[in-house]
Amino acid sequence: MTSKTPTEPFGARLRRAMDERGPLCVGIDPHESLLAQWGLDDDVAGLERFSRTVVEAVADRVAVMKPQSAFFERFGSRGVAVLETVVREARAAGTLVVMDAKRGDIGSTMAGYAQAYLHQDAPLFCDALTVSPYLGYGSLSPAVALARESGAGLFVLALTSNPEGPEVQHAVRADGRSVGATMLAHLAAENAGEEPLGSFGAVVGATVGDLSSYDLAINGPLLAPGVGAQGATAADLPKVFGPALRNVVPNVSRGVLRHGPDAGALRAAAERFAEEIQAVVTAF
Repeated sequence: MTSKTPTEPFGARLRRAMDERGPLCVGIDPHESLLAQWGLDDDVAGLERFSRTVVEAVADRVAVMKPQSAFFERFGSRGVAVLETVVREARAAGTLVVMDAKRGDIGSTMAGYAQAYLHQDAPLFCDALTVSPYLGYGSLSPAVALARESGAGLFVLALTSNPEGPEVQHAVRADGRSVGATMLAHLAAENAGEEPLGSFGAVVGATVGDLSSYDLAINGPLLAPGVGAQGATAADLPKVFGPALRNVVPNVSRGVLRHGPDAGALRAAAERFAEEIQAVVTAF
């Protein structure tokens, strides 16, 4: 792959998108039950109709969209081809695309994942990628380096809302700091001095409760799944994120997607969530 001139950093593009469109991220999660709810078959045709309907409904008005790679990969190469189209069309409509693939490995393998999603010539090139640091934060170095080169970003799993997460993320190291806090500290170092916002964010669940003991001031975005169907509301965000609220990107998936297949209903649902979140951020 050949290298292109770096684009404006992801953090700067995200800050502008959040200021102009509000901070909402809409997930694209075409799992079997949602396809059925929409009256679609669980096949590539259903996958394509579902995904492109969501993009056409909201990509021109929300700051971020987040396709979940697994729901496309399960259909093999034809599903990945649909994902390529979704990424391309969503970005063309002006939204930023975060690929939710949670990749994490070491050495040349991590470099391969980085090339797949963060190289500007790659068919799946996206604005940012979710990654897992639990082979050690340093294992992400190839992705960090390529993201910087290409103007992309990363969202690192730090304090996730799944019930299994705390056994790793809240574990305390020999220095007295938890693993999750260590990941946040690494990200703060990556983003030091960046204006108006760093490009290396954390995934912090909106349902995890009181985070006052964690320093969320990483000068980077905080991707916050859990709003909507998982139980968190816009009103919960200040309690969870406190002074870091302005940099939070709340993700809503089923809360919007359940309103399909009508594009107008999808659009209206996304706009309601965006307005509720923006009102909370403005009032804080």
